[in-house]
Amino acid sequence: MTSLSPDSDLWCRRFHPSPAATRRLVCFPHAGGSASFYFPVSAALHGPVDLLAVQYPGRQDRRGEAGVHDLHRVADEVAEALRPRDDLPLTLFGHSMGALVAFEVARRIERAGGRVDHLFVSGRKGPSAARPDPAHPVDDEGIVAELREMNGTESRLLEDEELLEMVLPALRADYRAVGAYRPDRDAAVGCPVTALVGDRDRWAPVPEVERWRDRTTAAFDLRVFPGGHFYLSSRADEVAAVLRGHLTGALRA
Repeated sequence: MTSLSPDSDLWCRRFHPSPAATRRLVCFPHAGGSASFYFPVSAALHGPVDLLAVQYPGRQDRRGEAGVHDLHRVADEVAEALRPRDDLPLTLFGHSMGALVAFEVARRIERAGGRVDHLFVSGRKGPSAARPDPAHPVDDEGIVAELREMNGTESRLLEDEELLEMVLPALRADYRAVGAYRPDRDAAVGCPVTALVGDRDRWAPVPEVERWRDRTTAAFDLRVFPGGHFYLSSRADEVAAVLRGHLTGALRA
């Protein structure tokens, strides 16, 4: 894997500049996803919130780079990229693979003496140090079939062979990185955690998502929405309302 740069402009995308922002929200995409997945959330929250969406290597404007191979290493780089951006209170949100990366970034920020106000983990069961996650395929055919079932990647990408060839390298790398990920056995964050999940998500059953409770020493909350693994695509307004409630509530507090 090529060396990853901690340059915050390389790792973070800002779609709606908010010069008067008083809070910062950093969003982490799912496997195969890109920063643009969070454009609608950015549009809904901009103003008091400075939203940064993480762009992993191997996709879109970083397509020429080697993809994600180690979630711990990506977390190291993102935490370092965020270090100069400590001027505003920080909240992290990650969906699916992004939940794991956000969790590890929060741990690194706290370990370095920084503060994360809140961690939102979406569509991901609580991580286990004791066992691998056998839920996801590693071959191209299985990956594409799973994405079709999840409705997670735009259908045009899966039906267009040329586009599919462009995104498959990043997908392969992401899936392998998730399969290889292990947290430290007692890894936990000191900030409150809210877990969000669709009630029909077979990749993240609600009881297993609730295991995130064991990964924080602070308060834990669980929000269940109608839908499957990508419930947040159809429930974007409701998810944005949850985030807005936290961010504006924290401002009032």
